[in-house]
Amino acid sequence: MVTSIKWSISDYHRMIESNILTDKRCELIAGEILSMTPELPQHYNTAKRGAAYLTQLLQGHGEVRFNGPITLADSEPEPDIAIVKLPNSEYDHRHPNAKDIFWLIEVANSSLSKDLSLKKAVYAQAQIPEYWVINLQTKTLLVFRAPVGDDYSQEIVWTESVIFPLAFPQIEIEISRFFSDLIQS
Repeated sequence: MVTSIKWSISDYHRMIESNILTDKRCELIAGEILSMTPELPQHYNTAKRGAAYLTQLLQGHGEVRFNGPITLADSEPEPDIAIVKLPNSEYDHRHPNAKDIFWLIEVANSSLSKDLSLKKAVYAQAQIPEYWVINLQTKTLLVFRAPVGDDYSQEIVWTESVIFPLAFPQIEIEISRFFSDLIQS
């Protein structure tokens, strides 16, 4: 029988402060320190383009964080994009926690399995109301809403050209703005 050691948020922070995790791309997920999947240019540019677009759209409504950590009960993942409550000065001495988060976005190619299983369960357990996965393989947006336990009761393959996030139903987000090959020059 194999038993793994579960790490707490404070253990993880002490490791970071002690430089034990220096130069290691990792995140704490459900008490386990997992290596992060290396990003290909398409993944990075999709997330960066999406964060810039959302920053413009959500100005004055929410803070858009790009590749930054969030702190949950037993996890400190680094979603590609996190839309959190203002003011951003709240996060000068701590990372956003579940109560601060409007919704999260992961861009997935090689990380698709992890994003649709492990991360989705962690986000649902934390009661993150909305979670999007941008699937680069199929150029689709997967939308998860209404967390129940360790899953979401609503799972939608979004086929419309625009989406209105739960937190800001008055704001229209164009899905094509995330995908470079769909953007009109």
